Amino acid sequence: MKESRNILFCGAIIGLLSALLVKFGNPLNMGVCVACFLRDISGSLGLHRAAVVQFIRPEIIGIIMGAFLSAFIFKEFKSVGGSSPFIRFLLGIMVMIGALVFLGCPLRMVLRLGGGDLNAIIGLLGFFVGILIGIYFLQKGFSLKRNYKQNKIEGYFAPLFAIFLFILLILKPAFIFFSQKGPGSMYAPIGFSLAVGLLVGFLSQRTRLCMVGGLRDIVLFKDTYLIKGFVAIFVFVLIGNLAFSNFNLGFSNQPIAHTEGLWNFLGMIIVGWGSVLLGGCPLRQLILAGEGNSDSLITIMGLIVGGAIAHNFSLAASPKGVPENSKVAVFIIIAILSVISYFNIQKIEKGVKKSA
Repeated sequence: MKESRNILFCGAIIGLLSALLVKFGNPLNMGVCVACFLRDISGSLGLHRAAVVQFIRPEIIGIIMGAFLSAFIFKEFKSVGGSSPFIRFLLGIMVMIGALVFLGCPLRMVLRLGGGDLNAIIGLLGFFVGILIGIYFLQKGFSLKRNYKQNKIEGYFAPLFAIFLFILLILKPAFIFFSQKGPGSMYAPIGFSLAVGLLVGFLSQRTRLCMVGGLRDIVLFKDTYLIKGFVAIFVFVLIGNLAFSNFNLGFSNQPIAHTEGLWNFLGMIIVGWGSVLLGGCPLRQLILAGEGNSDSLITIMGLIVGGAIAHNFSLAASPKGVPENSKVAVFIIIAILSVISYFNIQKIEKGVKKSA
């Protein structure tokens, strides 16, 4: 009962703070979006030149540091890694491209629902189908193999990366890009955004919040613990949006969204499927990286590179719709996910029989 209260409290806080971030300057229905914000960081570092989505988002910095502080205080910080790092890097790239076809990570999907965007329902259905596909391969024996204890310095690279980003954000050197218009130019006060990120990271680390884990656990174990957090996020961001007059029910005229249902569906299939293979959604990867998991940091690097690839090769959708390049990329990624899923099935039963 206590654990349920904790995750409901975590979800309520994230929902309310997301609504406040929008009230104070973040783009509509984008209080916190891990995929969008990592894409913005990618642009700010010059990895892509889409001028409207370039900004070092303090929320990402705060989430990593909040998770690190929580793990350190409660003695859960562990330097581990070495679990199929290159495959995780590729999966990070593909999950990001899928998210940018839909225009949001699983967290933003819930925030879009709380803002009245009915396109997110189609995304949610695709996300669930992707999770079911991932679960199918898990039950067949899919594994990226175990990670290993590493030198302690490995675990500190994620918080060091966050500190490096914060320095760049404050100093604003000439080689860092900041949007002058578009979503990248819209942001809440840096101090407030950083504080929100710290709290989100801290609470998410304590509760193990993960949208992918929530739906996966319902299917596999009939366990509703994790999904309660996202139900609370939806309820409280809805309350916040209604209070701040940011609720707009419908499919059309939604902020930073498109109405091409098939591609919303397929984009989120990729996100759900890839995230199950990775063991967690993009938010969970930030938390794990803060806890010292270098595999999750590699996944984050894949997400950042994926943001660059999406915009450099016209794979990212926009409110105008989904580019043709993006549609081709979706089917290529689904094929690659199929190959990765199949060839990483561990033949446990067969191996046991042989050894016997």
